[in-house]
Amino acid sequence: MPPIPIPLLRQPDPHGHAKVSFVELFFDLVFVFAVTQLSHTLIGHFAHDGVTLTGALQTGFLMAAVWWVWIFTSWVTNWLDPERLPVRICLFAMMLAGLLMSVSLPQAFGERALMFAASFTAIQVGRTLFFLWAARGADAGLVRNFQRIGAWLIVSATLWIAGALIPALRVPLWVAALAIEVVGPSAGFFVPGLGRSTTADWTISGGHLAERCALFVIIALGESLLVTGATFAEEPLTTMSLLAFLVSFAGSIALWWLYFDTTNDFATGRITHSDDPGRLARLAYTYIHLPIVAGIIVNAAADEFVLAHPDGHTDLKTALCLLGGVAIYVIGVGLFKRAVVGRWPWSHGVAVIVLAAAGPFVHDWPAVATSAFACAVLVALAAWERRSRAMCLVPDSGNEDDAPSIGA
Repeated sequence: MPPIPIPLLRQPDPHGHAKVSFVELFFDLVFVFAVTQLSHTLIGHFAHDGVTLTGALQTGFLMAAVWWVWIFTSWVTNWLDPERLPVRICLFAMMLAGLLMSVSLPQAFGERALMFAASFTAIQVGRTLFFLWAARGADAGLVRNFQRIGAWLIVSATLWIAGALIPALRVPLWVAALAIEVVGPSAGFFVPGLGRSTTADWTISGGHLAERCALFVIIALGESLLVTGATFAEEPLTTMSLLAFLVSFAGSIALWWLYFDTTNDFATGRITHSDDPGRLARLAYTYIHLPIVAGIIVNAAADEFVLAHPDGHTDLKTALCLLGGVAIYVIGVGLFKRAVVGRWPWSHGVAVIVLAAAGPFVHDWPAVATSAFACAVLVALAAWERRSRAMCLVPDSGNEDDAPSIGA
């Protein structure tokens, strides 16, 4: 009689918060490089006195693709046990593919399109096939869920590869491919004959996914600090450059404070004790964390522009990255709070309006002054949120019936 296959799944954690393993943190190192590549690619797409809109849109597209690879993997490692050797080997293989994908990012729409598409699809499809093998003999609903996911990813993989091979159709094919992957979770990965997944099927460790996403935010903030330090080290030491360095550093602290001091702990508790953690994870972590990370990356590009010319006037690219990057981040954090609390924090809306209102005037300001203004908005918002936290984030009683409604 053949041996019964043993699934490579995590054992349920009695506290509902599976430990983030060292191999998962090691896997994330590839995405440290990916974030660096994205920020440098965005900087490279800006002209001296203008903006290459196509390049900026391409970078935003690649940012979403990189996020989608990472968040899908984080979902899977919620279920798989990273202490098991086959799972570790799978993660190492995905690290190699992720490194190739990261290397190709600056030329993903050019000469390295096939490298990007092949490595991206190898991770997405290969990870899903591995899960189906690793979960054999486990819960039938979970296996059926990944069969549906695999069907969607095979369709998108076909479009990714076709776009890489046909330059004239690359943009529409890749947009369609990414759209399929982004829409998939909301559509329940519906497949004729296999049905539709529900969030009840996604019995994840909510605390684990919350911690993973928080660590990715740290990765993005780390890139901001690296850009600040590296640029400051290369520029002549002057009073203005020192001031710009200090303002950029303060801005990074304010970005951290707004997310980790007023939101993250409450959100972790909410998803850990949720009756439907898959539903909250799909909205608050899979979708909404993308603008949070994107805002940090755009702001990192702004820091480089400011440090390079701190006393020059604020040109278009610097204004867009400074005010736009902070606005994207503030909107993302506001949406995150809306998802876990049930209402939009009005202070975030005010901050976005203030940033937008300053747009027509910052051209006449020194770049360091514009940076200081954006930093001041962040600091004021973080301080206000800390002061009013009791009103914005009601204590978690552990009773979901008493909690605010969660956006779908």
